[in-house]
Amino acid sequence: MKGLIRSLARGKPQNQAVRRQRIRVSALALSFTGAAGVGWATAVLGDLPEGNILILGGAAYLQFTKAASASGITATFDGTYSVGSTPTADATLTGTDIDVIGVATISAATAGVSPVTRGVNATQVMLDNTDNSLELNLNVTIADASISADTQAVTATGYVDIVYSVLGDD
Repeated sequence: MKGLIRSLARGKPQNQAVRRQRIRVSALALSFTGAAGVGWATAVLGDLPEGNILILGGAAYLQFTKAASASGITATFDGTYSVGSTPTADATLTGTDIDVIGVATISAATAGVSPVTRGVNATQVMLDNTDNSLELNLNVTIADASISADTQAVTATGYVDIVYSVLGDD
């Protein structure tokens, strides 16, 4: 790839009309709260550029693996995940917890490893990152029947693709 196309690909995100960003997720640590009810955890995936960010869509392909030390999670756990502009503060994934990638159902794991699960979002959303503090958060729940203790370790692996445009800054 040479010339103008290469130059545009290397430019600032604010100067590109539409940008696709891939966030690679490699053994991202999640610590679950789950002694009572549905277990939940959140972890930061990365940042977006400064400005008004119009999310045009996204897709995620993630796999979850319970740590050998996570005796409070069953080997056949299941649950849900989402990517949002805020971290979840409870076991319910709603609102800005799901505004980048909607809720995706994690099928039952085998020997503590879930199948790769696809999550998508085709709903446009405007995010205010004019102060450059916005983070993308992976929010995950584990079903009540699959978790029975707090501080349970799980890792996430895969990637998240988002397509967005930066529409000015203050």
